[in-house]
Amino acid sequence: MTIAHPAYARLRQVTPVAAVMLEHNPGMYSLDGTNTWILRAPGRDECIVVDPGDDDPDHLARVAGVGTVVLTLVSHRHHDHTGGIDRFFELTGAPVRAVREEFRRGGGGSLDHDETIAAAGLTLRVLRTPGHTADSVSFVVEDDGSVLTADTILGRGTTVLDASDGNLRDYLASLRTLIDLGPGRIGLPGHGPELPDLQPVAQYYLAHREDRLAQVRGALDTLGPDADVRAVVEHVYTDVDETLWPAAEQSVRVQLAYLRD
Repeated sequence: MTIAHPAYARLRQVTPVAAVMLEHNPGMYSLDGTNTWILRAPGRDECIVVDPGDDDPDHLARVAGVGTVVLTLVSHRHHDHTGGIDRFFELTGAPVRAVREEFRRGGGGSLDHDETIAAAGLTLRVLRTPGHTADSVSFVVEDDGSVLTADTILGRGTTVLDASDGNLRDYLASLRTLIDLGPGRIGLPGHGPELPDLQPVAQYYLAHREDRLAQVRGALDTLGPDADVRAVVEHVYTDVDETLWPAAEQSVRVQLAYLRD
């Protein structure tokens, strides 16, 4: 029987190379939970793990038990992706690579844009895709053409830009980078189900951001150039449930910074 999303605590094969273990940490920002991706060449025991997830001992033990982990990669700094790094490193001993030094372990280095990583019989290409956070990266799996997008593009809904270090100009450029990869690539997001074709979703994300930006401009025209974040959210996000307005405030802060820069 084919396993469908969401399936907690079960290894679900998505492509010939990529399988996912969904962590049971649902929430406003994590949707159903964090997708921990396990990348493995057919017939090999060695694997690469992308985003161990939060510090959930049971989840981390299940991921560590799927094979011999030779490399761990971190897509961005958020705790639901990085909280389990220390425990996972203890379990596997595999070096951890990340943009930010504080998350590296076991001699793992940084992640540079357009860098090629060869490990576990696979070849990955690193894409720096900042915007959601300053350190966000995506990974192209050259072996099957799939793309791990982390939180830059989700499996459903749209991405919140972190007000502390998110940047709308960077985010729009990152979406164009993903669009330029071309059609037919499976998207493997950090939250939510996989995307059968990443390009049209990235195009929708770009159009959505540009539409929201136009709405924020219109709100400032109505409310005045010094309108605060909450007033703009109440004016623009009338189509969104009020329980999600705290998340909308994050993105609006980033949009206002973009417009006022």
